[in-house]
Amino acid sequence: MSSTVAPTKRYHVTTFGCQMNEHDSERMKGMLESLGYDEAPDAEQADLILFNTCSIRESADSRFVAHLGHAKRMKRERPEVVIGVGGCWAQSVKDEVFRRFPFVDVAFGPGQINRLAEFLTADSLTAQGYFEFEGFPAHLPTKRDRDFQAWVQIAVGCNLKCSYCIVPSTRGRESSRPFEQLVEEVERLAADGVREVTLLGQNVNAYGRDLRTTDPLPEALIPFHAAAKRPTGRIASLDGAAPSAGAGDTDAGAPAPSLRPRPRTFAELLTVVAAIPGIERVRYTSPHPKDIREDVVAVHASVPEVCQHIHLPLQSGSTSILKRMRRTYDQARFLERVAMIREGCPDVSLSTDIIVGFPGETEQDFQDTLDVVEQVGFDSAFTFVFSPRRGTEAAEFTEGLVPHPIKVERMERLVELVQRKARERTRRFVGRTLDVLIEGPSRTDPDRLRGRTSHNKVVNFTGFGEPGTTVPVEITGATSQTLSGEMSLLSVLA
Repeated sequence: MSSTVAPTKRYHVTTFGCQMNEHDSERMKGMLESLGYDEAPDAEQADLILFNTCSIRESADSRFVAHLGHAKRMKRERPEVVIGVGGCWAQSVKDEVFRRFPFVDVAFGPGQINRLAEFLTADSLTAQGYFEFEGFPAHLPTKRDRDFQAWVQIAVGCNLKCSYCIVPSTRGRESSRPFEQLVEEVERLAADGVREVTLLGQNVNAYGRDLRTTDPLPEALIPFHAAAKRPTGRIASLDGAAPSAGAGDTDAGAPAPSLRPRPRTFAELLTVVAAIPGIERVRYTSPHPKDIREDVVAVHASVPEVCQHIHLPLQSGSTSILKRMRRTYDQARFLERVAMIREGCPDVSLSTDIIVGFPGETEQDFQDTLDVVEQVGFDSAFTFVFSPRRGTEAAEFTEGLVPHPIKVERMERLVELVQRKARERTRRFVGRTLDVLIEGPSRTDPDRLRGRTSHNKVVNFTGFGEPGTTVPVEITGATSQTLSGEMSLLSVLA
């Protein structure tokens, strides 16, 4: 009597949106493979089709709905296929997803990835939705695209109320992961061969405000924190020992008083993660301009593992539009932050986000944005035409709507200026030898390699080396977006 082995089920994940979604998809893949699934090369060959969705911009919605229409046709042809929708879009339409899309089998928010396994292992695969915020799920296996790079989620949610943004309603309020848990995760990643980690959060600079510790601050950060200077704070000495008793003590023989709990800080996390053996580069995204502080800039300036790149979203250069956006800073405050960063780290690369055509934006408001771009000289910028998101305050704005042709014309002017300033900034690298982390073959020439500098600049170069290794490259050319060069053999042999 012969027996047959049931064929392995296969999955396919399509991801829309930000780095947080990319990381969430890696966790979905890792969890599915731990359940015995294999990855299919395309959706047509999959038993489980998942969409990890984004709701930040209308274009992402449109692309996703088109993919979902294709999945509906596949469901009609193969009723046994399981269709799942996760991420921010699913969270934003949680009350109507099954009514609007009855062929969907499972829907879950960005904080409910772990519930996917519960659904797939249930006796009956009836339609289920998982949308409640439950904090950080237990550690999930992850399938990374590159063995030497990893995302690390340090927080979820956002407490800010930008009028155009739907993130607070899809990812909840800010919640920091425990400090020790993060350090342990990065230590595991380093032991697995990861050399570059990117710390993820909606507002990474808010990390730690909801955590408390009596651990002493790293020595380099003490000057930046008032609690470290306050006598009543009783901060431990730099070697970790309690301060010694002195003339001001009432009882020299009494035990030292306990240390006052203090918040954890993002600069502290950067410092500790960068010191983990094996970790060569630390990146993060995204900070909020109102929260970036001198201590973080000092870490960039003094810790070589922390990359020379900061993403600082501007959104608009107009103070009146920033107020309508509820960004909590004005043009002058943003420029002060840029000056602080450039003073501490003159060579740092600055990238940004800019929205064009926000309701109420006049020609003068737009000119204010151009003026900031001209003054700052961003190394790169992600530019977007405003589109209202249902459920946000800005979606209810009815006055001052900018006609689409004007939005397009302003976008063209902005992109031209951004690219010109980026070219000017990028030329500073020509003639220098930079450390480049090899990511793989060049996308334009398979005989060359492609890598990335600490400044987050892509380099296409002639040389040799395996992905995940860092090599010196002499930069010989530059465009607004990329660098080109030759591997420096003299530096290798030195």
